[in-house]
Amino acid sequence: MTHKIALITGASRGLGRNAALHLAAAGIDIIGTYRSQADEARAVAAEIQQRGGRALMLPLDVADSASFGAFAQQIGDGLRSHFGRDRFDFLLNNAGIGIHAAFAETTEAQFDQLLNIQFKGPFFLTQALLPLIADGGRILNVSTGLTRFALPGYGAYAAMKGAMEVLTRYQAKELGARGIGVNIIAPGAIETDFGGGLVRDNAEINRQIASNTALGRVGLPDDIGGAIAMLFADGSRWINGQRIEASGGMFL
Repeated sequence: MTHKIALITGASRGLGRNAALHLAAAGIDIIGTYRSQADEARAVAAEIQQRGGRALMLPLDVADSASFGAFAQQIGDGLRSHFGRDRFDFLLNNAGIGIHAAFAETTEAQFDQLLNIQFKGPFFLTQALLPLIADGGRILNVSTGLTRFALPGYGAYAAMKGAMEVLTRYQAKELGARGIGVNIIAPGAIETDFGGGLVRDNAEINRQIASNTALGRVGLPDDIGGAIAMLFADGSRWINGQRIEASGGMFL
């Protein structure tokens, strides 16, 4: 049986790592990227392989759009040598950073860093990878609950994610002729090291978020990894062009 293959950016830690493990548990082979955490990426690949799956980890800086052509060539070579395939099935544009800065204090350098990583990067990376995505495949972008509710200090970050939400609808419209579905998942606050681990490590912030969440707690990586696996499952094929929030019901 030929396994489906998912390409996950930022797969060495956090939500990307969790998504890779959830998808591997569902029988999907993994191509993951990392920027600097090579040891962590290798550990994820080893864990997948120990469970009987196949995984390939490659370096990628999603802020460096000039590198995407060479990266696409690497993916093509890796597909043939590692998996015996010419195409992959699922793309998860997960890699990202968090910058907390009030609107009045956000610098141009911070803005440009967020733009390159959160919007320009996934825009042109997906474009470069289109010839390698199988017809009938799926793309899942990543947004944030902060596009629906506003918390001070995240204006630039949330604006980039809002742009990704609009782009998702256009991608779904324009790639539909190839049978490619495109959605975007919007996590709420999650206990990871994202943004310096603020939600995970600051007990007061954790408590405040939990008190404003219908399910009464802060999200865990497994909550998002499970949702991502669901959105790549066969039963979700007819969901297309949608923003799916996975926040436990924050600020309802």
